[in-house]
Amino acid sequence: VTACVFLRRPSHGAEPRWPSRTSTRSFLWQTSMLMSNARRGGKLILSSSILKHQWFSSKQFAGPPVNVATTSFGFKDVEKEDKEGMVREVFMKVAPSYDLMNDIMSAGIHRIWKDRLVSKFGVFPGMTHLDVAGGTGDVGFRSLSALRSAETSARDGVFRVHDVTLAPGKVIISDVNPHMLVEGKRRAAQLDLINSPDWQGNCLATINFVEGNAENLPFDDCSVDMYTIVFGLRNVTDKLAALKDARRVLKPGGKFICMEFSRVRDESLRSFYEAYSFGVIPVMGELIAQDKWSYQYLVESIRRFPRQAELEEIMREAGFKCVAHEDLTGGVVAIHSGFRI
Repeated sequence: VTACVFLRRPSHGAEPRWPSRTSTRSFLWQTSMLMSNARRGGKLILSSSILKHQWFSSKQFAGPPVNVATTSFGFKDVEKEDKEGMVREVFMKVAPSYDLMNDIMSAGIHRIWKDRLVSKFGVFPGMTHLDVAGGTGDVGFRSLSALRSAETSARDGVFRVHDVTLAPGKVIISDVNPHMLVEGKRRAAQLDLINSPDWQGNCLATINFVEGNAENLPFDDCSVDMYTIVFGLRNVTDKLAALKDARRVLKPGGKFICMEFSRVRDESLRSFYEAYSFGVIPVMGELIAQDKWSYQYLVESIRRFPRQAELEEIMREAGFKCVAHEDLTGGVVAIHSGFRI
């Protein structure tokens, strides 16, 4: 007995369509029938249209091989070596509408969260700030503004007394996804942030964009004063490795700050948040960014991320000291901090 299952391919030039929940159930049912038939001695044939389909690739169809290291990708478990590419594809798709979607999904509250984050920086003239997973520059630009303001104030005060020149600091925005960096560079040029001397013509803090993986950053040991990662750690394959590399690049006394979605404390707020996350955000993604499934992944990745106390323990394991966290909006977001001592 020969059995075949076919998935309809999109017409030439059309975007691949993700299978509906109904078609997925149908696919899995038909597959189980085929496997049962194969066990009874029948012949199993999977058409190339299944194996080449975007959703049912051969790896996803088979699942991770036995004894292969896996990690989470939303609610799925995938091979560790595959996750970086899968996350890269998600952010390649969402990059053009990333900032707009942040405003819409959070009703602008993410701006308040980020302002609170920057208030904890303690910027000082000449500081080097590395913002990892900084992509479109939302946090890096805020830091640059605060740093340039601090340098201008300090330089004006010093010039009146000592006539001493202060070396400018720098903000480095790093991201594993070049498409996000392209958006960041475009915004920086649009806001005229690339070169901005003070009223006396002195150079102020600079901004740079560098492609890099959070688990193995292309920066020297003990080279930055502050390291931030905002809404990015949950997308990293090996979180402990990323935290250890964060500690590596920090100078002794340097500060690490992570802002990430976390565990909502209040039961009633949590129920609303869950319903909103799964019922509304993916639909917004489909309507505004024409990409429901990337936002479905983003929602799922939040649920798989360690809770506040768990992340504190991982930070301590990575070698950070004075570890603490602050909940914002009832725990929707948490700011974790620690120091390299």
